[in-house]
Amino acid sequence: QVQLVESGGGLVQAGGSLRLSCAASGRTFSAYAMAWFRQGSGKEREYVAAITWRTGNTNYADSVKGRFTISRDNAKNTVYLQMIALKPEDTAVYFCAAASSGSIYWASISYDYWGQGTQVTVSS
Repeated sequence: QVQLVESGGGLVQAGGSLRLSCAASGRTFSAYAMAWFRQGSGKEREYVAAITWRTGNTNYADSVKGRFTISRDNAKNTVYLQMIALKPEDTAVYFCAAASSGSIYWASISYDYWGQGTQVTVSS
């Protein structure tokens, strides 16, 4: 059974940083693409960043480019999202997702598995 478990969320002041983790288990993810999405209160879920597990190719939403970095640790089966220069508009529940196709997509429907999410709150 596939499990994605996010951690690392919390409350931080604007300009601060956080690192989110997504621990994956239940199958071999080497052919998957992994992504982070976020959903603010009253907003639709939006794409943040993605990485292909095998090659490490990355992609970012324009809103986070230059501030967020996605990475993976193959040995730990864990994907990270390092966030710096956080802004109040980054406040959201952040979700980890996995796509068995192995390709990076911006659409949430393209991802097969989801974690429960971790709350990130950035105060001004």
